[in-house]
Amino acid sequence: MMEEADKCHIVMYPSPGRGHLMSLVELALSLLRHHSCLSVTVLISSPPHLLPSITPYISSVSSTTPSIAFRHLPSVSLPPSLSPAPTAFSDDPAMYFEHARLNNPNLHQALSELLSASKPSQKPKALVVDFFYGSGAEVAAALRLPAYYYFPSGMNPLAAFLYLPTLHKLTDTSFKDLDGNVDIPGVPSIPAKHMPSRMLDRSSRIYGHFLETSMRLAGSAGLISNTFEALEPRAVKVISEGLCVPDGQTPPVYCIGPLVAANDHISGQDCLSWLDSQPSRSVLFMTFGSMGVFSSKQLRDIAHALERSGVRFLWVVRNPPPDDEVWRNLAIKPEDDPGMDAILPRGFTERTKDRGLVLKSWAPQVAVLSHDSVGGFVSHCGWNSVMEAVCTGVPMIVWPLYAEHRLIRAYLAGEMKLVLSVAETAGGFVTTDELAGRITALMCSEKGSQVRERVAEMRNAAREALSEGGSSRAAMAKLVDSFKSGMM
Repeated sequence: MMEEADKCHIVMYPSPGRGHLMSLVELALSLLRHHSCLSVTVLISSPPHLLPSITPYISSVSSTTPSIAFRHLPSVSLPPSLSPAPTAFSDDPAMYFEHARLNNPNLHQALSELLSASKPSQKPKALVVDFFYGSGAEVAAALRLPAYYYFPSGMNPLAAFLYLPTLHKLTDTSFKDLDGNVDIPGVPSIPAKHMPSRMLDRSSRIYGHFLETSMRLAGSAGLISNTFEALEPRAVKVISEGLCVPDGQTPPVYCIGPLVAANDHISGQDCLSWLDSQPSRSVLFMTFGSMGVFSSKQLRDIAHALERSGVRFLWVVRNPPPDDEVWRNLAIKPEDDPGMDAILPRGFTERTKDRGLVLKSWAPQVAVLSHDSVGGFVSHCGWNSVMEAVCTGVPMIVWPLYAEHRLIRAYLAGEMKLVLSVAETAGGFVTTDELAGRITALMCSEKGSQVRERVAEMRNAAREALSEGGSSRAAMAKLVDSFKSGMM
Protein backbone atom coordinates (compact mmCIF):
# COMPACT_ATOMS: atom_id res chain seq x y z
CA MET A 1 0.00 0.00 0.00
CA MET A 2 1.43 3.37 -0.99
CA GLU A 3 2.08 5.64 1.98
CA GLU A 4 0.12 8.88 2.04
CA ALA A 5 3.38 10.82 2.16
CA ASP A 6 4.54 9.23 -1.10
CA LYS A 7 1.56 10.50 -3.10
CA CYS A 8 1.95 13.63 -5.22
CA HIS A 9 -0.82 15.77 -6.70
CA ILE A 10 -0.11 18.27 -9.49
CA VAL A 11 -2.27 20.70 -11.43
CA MET A 12 -2.01 21.20 -15.19
CA TYR A 13 -3.27 24.32 -16.91
CA PRO A 14 -3.47 24.03 -20.72
CA SER A 15 -4.39 26.78 -23.12
CA PRO A 16 -7.69 26.28 -25.02
CA GLY A 17 -6.20 25.07 -28.29
CA ARG A 18 -7.07 21.43 -28.97
CA GLY A 19 -3.49 20.49 -29.80
CA HIS A 20 -2.15 22.18 -26.66
CA LEU A 21 -4.75 20.55 -24.42
CA MET A 22 -4.17 17.06 -25.85
CA SER A 23 -0.40 17.41 -25.62
CA LEU A 24 -0.49 18.44 -21.95
CA VAL A 25 -2.95 15.65 -21.07
CA GLU A 26 -0.72 13.18 -22.92
CA LEU A 27 2.11 14.39 -20.64
CA ALA A 28 -0.06 13.53 -17.64
CA LEU A 29 -0.89 10.10 -19.07
CA SER A 30 2.76 9.37 -19.79
CA LEU A 31 3.84 10.34 -16.29
CA LEU A 32 1.06 8.27 -14.71
CA ARG A 33 2.03 5.16 -16.69
CA HIS A 34 5.37 5.09 -14.93
CA HIS A 35 4.71 6.88 -11.65
CA SER A 36 1.62 5.64 -9.85
CA CYS A 37 2.27 8.04 -6.98
CA LEU A 38 0.90 10.91 -9.08
CA SER A 39 -2.59 12.28 -9.44
CA VAL A 40 -3.48 15.16 -11.72
CA THR A 41 -6.13 17.87 -11.94
CA VAL A 42 -6.47 19.50 -15.36
CA LEU A 43 -8.06 22.94 -15.31
CA ILE A 44 -10.16 23.63 -18.42
CA SER A 45 -10.65 27.26 -19.42
CA SER A 46 -11.80 26.83 -23.02
CA PRO A 47 -14.52 29.26 -24.18
CA PRO A 48 -17.88 27.61 -24.97
CA HIS A 49 -17.46 27.55 -28.75
CA LEU A 50 -14.26 25.49 -28.46
CA LEU A 51 -15.64 22.88 -26.04
CA PRO A 52 -17.25 20.60 -28.68
CA SER A 53 -13.84 19.95 -30.24
CA ILE A 54 -12.27 18.80 -26.97
CA THR A 55 -15.17 17.15 -25.12
CA PRO A 56 -14.84 13.67 -26.75
CA TYR A 57 -11.17 13.56 -25.84
CA ILE A 58 -11.80 14.66 -22.23
CA SER A 59 -14.61 12.11 -21.87
CA SER A 60 -12.40 9.30 -23.14
CA VAL A 61 -9.55 10.15 -20.77
CA SER A 62 -11.94 10.56 -17.82
CA SER A 63 -13.47 7.13 -18.39
CA THR A 64 -10.15 5.30 -18.59
CA THR A 65 -7.88 7.23 -16.20
CA PRO A 66 -9.41 8.02 -12.79
CA SER A 67 -6.12 9.55 -11.63
CA ILE A 68 -6.82 12.52 -13.91
CA ALA A 69 -9.64 14.87 -12.90
CA PHE A 70 -10.92 17.63 -15.16
CA ARG A 71 -12.24 20.84 -13.63
CA HIS A 72 -13.87 23.57 -15.70
CA LEU A 73 -13.14 27.15 -14.72
CA PRO A 74 -15.89 29.77 -15.04
CA SER A 75 -16.15 31.28 -18.49
CA VAL A 76 -14.62 34.68 -19.15
CA SER A 77 -15.12 36.95 -22.15
CA LEU A 78 -12.56 38.99 -23.99
CA PRO A 79 -13.44 42.66 -24.48
CA PRO A 80 -14.79 43.46 -27.98
CA SER A 81 -11.68 45.48 -28.77
CA LEU A 82 -9.60 42.29 -28.53
CA SER A 83 -12.01 39.76 -30.00
CA PRO A 84 -14.48 41.19 -32.53
CA ALA A 85 -15.89 37.73 -33.22
CA PRO A 86 -16.13 34.70 -30.92
CA THR A 87 -14.46 32.37 -33.43
CA ALA A 88 -11.50 34.72 -33.85
CA PHE A 89 -10.20 33.34 -30.56
CA SER A 90 -9.03 30.09 -32.09
CA ASP A 91 -7.17 31.84 -34.90
CA ASP A 92 -5.10 34.28 -32.88
CA PRO A 93 -2.59 33.23 -30.19
CA ALA A 94 -2.74 36.77 -28.77
CA MET A 95 -6.20 35.85 -27.51
CA TYR A 96 -4.71 33.00 -25.48
CA PHE A 97 -2.41 35.35 -23.59
CA GLU A 98 -5.25 37.78 -22.90
CA HIS A 99 -7.64 34.98 -21.96
CA ALA A 100 -5.11 33.60 -19.47
CA ARG A 101 -4.69 37.02 -17.85
CA LEU A 102 -8.47 37.43 -17.46
CA ASN A 103 -8.69 33.91 -16.04
CA ASN A 104 -6.14 34.52 -13.27
CA PRO A 105 -8.81 35.22 -10.60
CA ASN A 106 -10.55 31.94 -11.48
CA LEU A 107 -7.21 30.13 -11.42
CA HIS A 108 -6.41 31.64 -8.00
CA GLN A 109 -9.77 30.46 -6.66
CA ALA A 110 -9.35 26.93 -8.02
CA LEU A 111 -5.80 26.54 -6.72
CA SER A 112 -6.74 27.97 -3.32
CA GLU A 113 -9.54 25.42 -2.98
CA LEU A 114 -7.22 22.57 -3.97
CA LEU A 115 -4.55 23.75 -1.54
CA SER A 116 -7.09 23.75 1.30
CA ALA A 117 -7.77 20.00 0.89
CA SER A 118 -7.93 18.12 4.17
CA LYS A 119 -5.43 15.41 3.16
CA PRO A 120 -1.84 16.48 2.43
CA SER A 121 -1.73 14.09 -0.54
CA GLN A 122 -4.60 15.98 -2.20
CA LYS A 123 -2.85 19.33 -2.01
CA PRO A 124 -1.03 20.18 -5.25
CA LYS A 125 2.76 20.22 -5.16
CA ALA A 126 3.16 22.05 -8.47
CA LEU A 127 1.40 23.85 -11.30
CA VAL A 128 2.31 22.98 -14.89
CA VAL A 129 1.27 25.81 -17.20
CA ASP A 130 1.06 25.84 -20.96
CA PHE A 131 3.42 28.27 -22.67
CA PHE A 132 0.53 30.54 -23.76
CA TYR A 133 -0.93 30.52 -20.24
CA GLY A 134 2.28 31.64 -18.61
CA SER A 135 0.62 34.43 -16.65
CA GLY A 136 -0.74 31.65 -14.45
CA ALA A 137 2.77 31.38 -13.00
CA GLU A 138 2.12 34.70 -11.22
CA VAL A 139 -0.86 33.13 -9.44
CA ALA A 140 1.24 30.12 -8.47
CA ALA A 141 3.95 32.39 -7.07
CA ALA A 142 1.41 34.26 -4.96
CA LEU A 143 0.29 30.92 -3.50
CA ARG A 144 3.90 29.71 -3.07
CA LEU A 145 3.33 26.90 -5.53
CA PRO A 146 6.21 25.95 -7.89
CA ALA A 147 5.34 26.64 -11.54
CA TYR A 148 6.70 24.60 -14.45
CA TYR A 149 6.27 25.58 -18.08
CA TYR A 150 5.16 22.99 -20.58
CA PHE A 151 6.45 23.80 -24.06
CA PRO A 152 4.58 21.63 -26.59
CA SER A 153 7.19 22.26 -29.28
CA GLY A 154 10.86 21.33 -29.58
CA MET A 155 14.08 22.60 -28.06
CA ASN A 156 15.09 24.71 -31.05
CA PRO A 157 12.06 27.03 -30.69
CA LEU A 158 12.50 26.96 -26.91
CA ALA A 159 16.08 28.17 -27.34
CA ALA A 160 14.77 31.04 -29.47
CA PHE A 161 12.23 32.08 -26.83
CA LEU A 162 14.76 31.87 -24.00
CA TYR A 163 17.15 34.03 -26.03
CA LEU A 164 14.49 36.57 -27.08
CA PRO A 165 15.15 39.01 -24.17
CA THR A 166 18.81 39.09 -25.23
CA LEU A 167 17.91 39.69 -28.89
CA HIS A 168 15.51 42.41 -27.75
CA LYS A 169 18.39 44.23 -26.03
CA LEU A 170 20.78 43.84 -28.97
CA THR A 171 18.63 45.80 -31.43
CA ASP A 172 15.71 48.21 -31.48
CA THR A 173 14.61 47.02 -34.96
CA SER A 174 11.77 44.57 -35.59
CA PHE A 175 12.73 41.22 -37.08
CA LYS A 176 10.53 42.00 -40.08
CA ASP A 177 12.75 44.99 -40.88
CA LEU A 178 16.11 43.24 -40.44
CA ASP A 179 17.83 42.05 -43.61
CA GLY A 180 20.39 39.71 -42.07
CA ASN A 181 20.24 36.46 -40.17
CA VAL A 182 19.49 35.89 -36.50
CA ASP A 183 22.04 33.88 -34.53
CA ILE A 184 20.68 32.00 -31.53
CA PRO A 185 22.82 29.62 -29.43
CA GLY A 186 22.19 26.01 -30.40
CA VAL A 187 19.93 26.87 -33.35
CA PRO A 188 20.75 27.05 -37.09
CA SER A 189 21.17 30.63 -38.27
CA ILE A 190 17.97 31.80 -39.96
CA PRO A 191 16.81 34.95 -41.77
CA ALA A 192 15.31 37.42 -39.30
CA LYS A 193 12.05 37.31 -41.25
CA HIS A 194 11.82 33.55 -40.55
CA MET A 195 11.52 34.05 -36.82
CA PRO A 196 8.14 32.99 -35.36
CA SER A 197 5.56 34.99 -37.30
CA ARG A 198 3.91 36.61 -34.29
CA MET A 199 7.27 37.95 -33.09
CA LEU A 200 8.21 39.83 -36.26
CA ASP A 201 6.82 43.23 -35.21
CA ARG A 202 8.20 44.39 -31.85
CA SER A 203 5.57 47.14 -31.61
CA SER A 204 2.70 44.61 -31.62
CA ARG A 205 0.80 43.53 -28.54
CA ILE A 206 1.61 39.86 -29.05
CA TYR A 207 5.35 40.53 -29.31
CA GLY A 208 5.08 42.04 -25.85
CA HIS A 209 3.33 38.90 -24.61
CA PHE A 210 6.06 36.69 -26.06
CA LEU A 211 8.81 38.85 -24.56
CA GLU A 212 7.16 38.81 -21.14
CA THR A 213 6.63 35.03 -21.28
CA SER A 214 10.23 34.48 -22.40
CA MET A 215 11.47 36.32 -19.33
CA ARG A 216 9.15 34.27 -17.11
CA LEU A 217 10.52 31.01 -18.52
CA ALA A 218 13.92 31.63 -16.96
CA GLY A 219 12.39 32.14 -13.54
CA SER A 220 10.31 28.95 -13.47
CA ALA A 221 10.89 25.77 -11.50
CA GLY A 222 11.48 23.82 -14.72
CA LEU A 223 10.93 23.64 -18.48
CA ILE A 224 9.20 20.58 -19.91
CA SER A 225 9.46 19.95 -23.66
CA ASN A 226 7.77 17.43 -25.94
CA THR A 227 10.97 16.22 -27.55
CA PHE A 228 13.77 13.73 -26.91
CA GLU A 229 17.48 14.33 -26.64
CA ALA A 230 18.54 12.34 -29.71
CA LEU A 231 16.34 14.50 -31.94
CA GLU A 232 17.79 17.85 -30.83
CA PRO A 233 21.09 17.18 -29.06
CA ARG A 234 22.76 20.52 -29.81
CA ALA A 235 19.85 22.66 -28.59
CA VAL A 236 19.45 20.50 -25.47
CA LYS A 237 23.14 20.91 -24.64
CA VAL A 238 23.23 24.67 -25.20
CA ILE A 239 20.06 25.36 -23.17
CA SER A 240 21.22 23.10 -20.34
CA GLU A 241 24.56 24.92 -20.22
CA GLY A 242 22.75 28.24 -19.77
CA LEU A 243 23.91 29.85 -23.01
CA CYS A 244 20.39 30.97 -23.99
CA VAL A 245 20.00 33.00 -20.77
CA PRO A 246 23.40 34.70 -20.62
CA ASP A 247 22.46 37.16 -17.88
CA GLY A 248 20.52 34.82 -15.58
CA GLN A 249 19.87 31.30 -14.38
CA THR A 250 18.35 28.61 -16.61
CA PRO A 251 15.90 26.28 -14.85
CA PRO A 252 16.18 22.50 -15.24
CA VAL A 253 15.07 21.19 -18.63
CA TYR A 254 13.08 17.97 -19.00
CA CYS A 255 12.84 16.36 -22.47
CA ILE A 256 10.05 13.84 -21.93
CA GLY A 257 8.84 13.16 -25.46
CA PRO A 258 7.73 12.14 -27.89
CA LEU A 259 4.16 12.51 -26.66
CA VAL A 260 1.65 11.33 -29.25
CA ALA A 261 -2.04 10.72 -28.65
CA ALA A 262 -2.90 7.09 -29.33
CA ASN A 263 -6.39 8.13 -30.46
CA ASP A 264 -7.21 11.53 -31.92
CA HIS A 265 -10.99 10.97 -31.59
CA ILE A 266 -11.94 12.12 -35.07
CA SER A 267 -14.21 9.84 -37.03
CA GLY A 268 -12.56 8.72 -40.22
CA GLN A 269 -13.64 5.20 -41.04
CA ASP A 270 -14.25 6.00 -44.71
CA CYS A 271 -10.70 7.19 -45.35
CA LEU A 272 -9.20 4.32 -43.33
CA SER A 273 -11.23 1.84 -45.39
CA TRP A 274 -9.94 3.52 -48.54
CA LEU A 275 -6.36 3.22 -47.26
CA ASP A 276 -6.95 -0.50 -46.67
CA SER A 277 -7.32 -0.93 -50.43
CA GLN A 278 -4.04 0.84 -51.31
CA PRO A 279 -0.58 -0.75 -51.70
CA SER A 280 1.90 -0.56 -48.84
CA ARG A 281 3.75 2.79 -48.48
CA SER A 282 2.16 4.12 -51.69
CA VAL A 283 -0.05 6.99 -50.42
CA LEU A 284 1.01 10.58 -49.84
CA PHE A 285 -0.95 12.12 -46.96
CA MET A 286 -1.37 15.89 -47.14
CA THR A 287 -2.84 18.04 -44.37
CA PHE A 288 -1.91 21.38 -42.81
CA GLY A 289 -3.36 21.59 -39.32
CA SER A 290 -6.40 23.40 -38.00
CA MET A 291 -5.24 26.81 -39.25
CA GLY A 292 -3.68 25.74 -42.54
CA VAL A 293 -5.88 27.64 -45.00
CA PHE A 294 -4.89 28.37 -48.62
CA SER A 295 -6.16 30.67 -51.32
CA SER A 296 -8.15 29.08 -54.14
CA LYS A 297 -5.21 29.77 -56.49
CA GLN A 298 -2.83 27.87 -54.20
CA LEU A 299 -5.31 25.01 -53.85
CA ARG A 300 -5.48 24.71 -57.62
CA ASP A 301 -1.69 24.55 -57.87
CA ILE A 302 -1.59 21.85 -55.18
CA ALA A 303 -4.17 19.86 -57.15
CA HIS A 304 -2.17 20.25 -60.37
CA ALA A 305 0.98 19.10 -58.55
CA LEU A 306 -0.74 15.99 -57.22
CA GLU A 307 -2.12 15.19 -60.64
CA ARG A 308 1.23 15.72 -62.35
CA SER A 309 3.16 13.60 -59.82
CA GLY A 310 1.05 10.52 -60.51
CA VAL A 311 1.24 9.36 -56.88
CA ARG A 312 -1.62 8.06 -54.78
CA PHE A 313 -2.81 10.65 -52.28
CA LEU A 314 -5.10 11.45 -49.37
CA TRP A 315 -5.60 15.22 -49.22
CA VAL A 316 -7.40 17.14 -46.48
CA VAL A 317 -8.78 20.41 -47.90
CA ARG A 318 -10.17 23.38 -46.02
CA ASN A 319 -12.17 26.17 -47.63
CA PRO A 320 -10.22 29.27 -48.75
CA PRO A 321 -10.28 32.29 -46.42
CA PRO A 322 -13.34 34.61 -46.40
CA ASP A 323 -11.58 37.28 -48.48
CA ASP A 324 -10.63 34.88 -51.28
CA GLU A 325 -11.69 35.65 -54.83
CA VAL A 326 -13.48 32.31 -55.15
CA TRP A 327 -16.41 33.54 -53.08
CA ARG A 328 -16.87 36.60 -55.30
CA ASN A 329 -16.65 34.48 -58.42
CA LEU A 330 -19.22 32.02 -57.09
CA ALA A 331 -21.41 34.84 -55.74
CA ILE A 332 -21.87 33.03 -52.43
CA LYS A 333 -20.76 33.48 -48.83
CA PRO A 334 -17.98 31.30 -47.35
CA GLU A 335 -20.45 29.67 -44.95
CA ASP A 336 -22.46 28.41 -47.94
CA ASP A 337 -20.27 25.43 -48.74
CA PRO A 338 -19.87 25.13 -52.52
CA GLY A 339 -18.26 21.69 -52.42
CA MET A 340 -14.80 20.68 -53.58
CA ASP A 341 -15.59 20.69 -57.29
CA ALA A 342 -16.19 24.45 -57.20
CA ILE A 343 -12.83 25.12 -55.51
CA LEU A 344 -10.51 22.62 -57.16
CA PRO A 345 -9.68 22.45 -60.89
CA ARG A 346 -12.57 21.35 -63.08
CA GLY A 347 -12.69 17.55 -63.29
CA PHE A 348 -9.83 16.99 -60.81
CA THR A 349 -11.67 14.65 -58.45
CA GLU A 350 -13.05 12.63 -61.36
CA ARG A 351 -9.66 12.30 -63.09
CA THR A 352 -7.90 11.21 -59.88
CA LYS A 353 -10.64 9.11 -58.28
CA ASP A 354 -8.77 5.83 -58.90
CA ARG A 355 -5.69 6.94 -56.95
CA GLY A 356 -6.74 9.81 -54.74
CA LEU A 357 -9.19 10.78 -52.01
CA VAL A 358 -10.05 14.35 -51.02
CA LEU A 359 -11.44 14.93 -47.53
CA LYS A 360 -13.08 18.08 -46.21
CA SER A 361 -11.48 19.78 -43.19
CA TRP A 362 -10.34 16.83 -41.04
CA ALA A 363 -8.80 13.36 -41.02
CA PRO A 364 -7.79 11.12 -38.09
CA GLN A 365 -4.13 12.05 -38.44
CA VAL A 366 -2.59 9.59 -35.98
CA ALA A 367 -4.56 6.69 -37.45
CA VAL A 368 -3.69 7.71 -41.02
CA LEU A 369 0.04 8.09 -40.34
CA SER A 370 0.03 4.71 -38.60
CA HIS A 371 -1.54 2.99 -41.61
CA ASP A 372 0.70 0.72 -43.66
CA SER A 373 -0.43 2.31 -46.95
CA VAL A 374 0.95 5.75 -46.07
CA GLY A 375 4.45 6.37 -47.41
CA GLY A 376 4.79 10.15 -47.21
CA PHE A 377 3.41 13.18 -45.41
CA VAL A 378 3.11 16.83 -46.51
CA SER A 379 2.67 19.01 -43.44
CA HIS A 380 2.85 22.59 -42.18
CA CYS A 381 5.67 21.54 -39.81
CA GLY A 382 3.60 21.87 -36.64
CA TRP A 383 5.41 20.10 -33.82
CA ASN A 384 2.63 17.62 -33.00
CA SER A 385 2.64 16.56 -36.66
CA VAL A 386 6.43 16.23 -36.65
CA MET A 387 6.30 14.02 -33.55
CA GLU A 388 3.57 11.85 -35.06
CA ALA A 389 5.51 11.41 -38.31
CA VAL A 390 8.72 10.55 -36.46
CA CYS A 391 6.97 8.02 -34.22
CA THR A 392 5.36 6.29 -37.20
CA GLY A 393 8.48 6.51 -39.38
CA VAL A 394 6.75 8.44 -42.18
CA PRO A 395 9.04 10.74 -44.22
CA MET A 396 7.91 14.33 -44.62
CA ILE A 397 7.76 17.28 -46.96
CA VAL A 398 7.42 20.40 -44.82
CA TRP A 399 5.63 23.56 -45.89
CA PRO A 400 5.85 26.10 -43.03
CA LEU A 401 2.86 28.41 -42.75
CA TYR A 402 2.96 30.35 -39.45
CA ALA A 403 4.13 30.37 -35.82
CA GLU A 404 7.60 28.82 -35.31
CA HIS A 405 7.35 26.52 -38.33
CA ARG A 406 10.19 28.09 -40.34
CA LEU A 407 12.52 27.82 -37.39
CA ILE A 408 11.64 24.14 -37.01
CA ARG A 409 12.19 23.60 -40.74
CA ALA A 410 15.65 25.17 -40.60
CA TYR A 411 16.68 22.51 -38.12
CA LEU A 412 14.87 19.45 -39.51
CA ALA A 413 15.76 20.10 -43.15
CA GLY A 414 19.14 21.82 -42.78
CA GLU A 415 20.87 20.33 -39.77
CA MET A 416 19.19 16.95 -39.38
CA LYS A 417 18.40 16.15 -43.05
CA LEU A 418 15.24 14.58 -41.67
CA VAL A 419 12.71 16.14 -44.09
CA LEU A 420 12.42 17.63 -47.56
CA SER A 421 11.17 21.20 -47.83
CA VAL A 422 9.30 23.23 -50.41
CA ALA A 423 10.68 26.56 -51.60
CA GLU A 424 8.18 29.41 -51.41
CA THR A 425 8.13 32.56 -53.51
CA ALA A 426 8.54 35.93 -51.80
CA GLY A 427 4.79 35.99 -51.18
CA GLY A 428 4.77 32.52 -49.63
CA PHE A 429 3.31 30.82 -52.73
CA VAL A 430 4.43 27.32 -53.76
CA THR A 431 4.19 26.62 -57.47
CA THR A 432 2.94 23.48 -59.18
CA ASP A 433 6.43 22.69 -60.49
CA GLU A 434 8.02 23.07 -57.05
CA LEU A 435 5.50 20.91 -55.20
CA ALA A 436 5.32 18.23 -57.90
CA GLY A 437 9.12 18.00 -57.85
CA ARG A 438 9.22 17.61 -54.07
CA ILE A 439 6.49 14.96 -54.12
CA THR A 440 8.30 12.96 -56.79
CA ALA A 441 11.58 13.28 -54.88
CA LEU A 442 10.04 12.01 -51.65
CA MET A 443 8.00 9.15 -53.07
CA CYS A 444 10.08 8.02 -56.06
CA SER A 445 13.76 8.99 -55.73
CA GLU A 446 16.97 8.05 -53.94
CA LYS A 447 16.79 11.30 -51.97
CA GLY A 448 13.39 10.26 -50.65
CA SER A 449 14.80 6.86 -49.69
CA GLN A 450 17.56 8.58 -47.71
CA VAL A 451 15.01 10.67 -45.82
CA ARG A 452 12.97 7.52 -45.17
CA GLU A 453 16.06 5.85 -43.67
CA ARG A 454 16.80 8.87 -41.48
CA VAL A 455 13.22 8.95 -40.20
CA ALA A 456 13.35 5.22 -39.45
CA GLU A 457 16.53 5.78 -37.41
CA MET A 458 14.86 8.59 -35.48
CA ARG A 459 11.73 6.47 -34.91
CA ASN A 460 13.97 3.86 -33.28
CA ALA A 461 15.69 6.57 -31.22
CA ALA A 462 12.29 7.80 -30.04
CA ARG A 463 11.33 4.30 -28.93
CA GLU A 464 14.64 3.95 -27.11
CA ALA A 465 14.15 7.30 -25.34
CA LEU A 466 10.81 6.08 -23.96
CA SER A 467 12.04 2.62 -23.01
CA GLU A 468 13.33 1.55 -19.60
CA GLY A 469 16.59 3.42 -19.00
CA GLY A 470 15.98 5.77 -21.94
CA SER A 471 16.62 9.51 -21.80
CA SER A 472 12.96 10.55 -21.70
CA ARG A 473 12.10 8.02 -19.00
CA ALA A 474 15.02 9.31 -16.94
CA ALA A 475 13.83 12.90 -17.45
CA MET A 476 10.32 11.93 -16.29
CA ALA A 477 11.74 10.40 -13.12
CA LYS A 478 13.73 13.56 -12.39
CA LEU A 479 10.64 15.68 -13.05
CA VAL A 480 8.51 13.65 -10.64
CA ASP A 481 11.23 13.91 -7.98
CA SER A 482 11.20 17.66 -8.51
CA PHE A 483 7.40 17.75 -8.14
CA LYS A 484 7.64 15.82 -4.88
CA SER A 485 10.19 18.21 -3.41
CA GLY A 486 7.73 21.07 -3.83
CA MET A 487 10.61 23.55 -3.89
CA MET A 488 9.97 27.06 -5.21
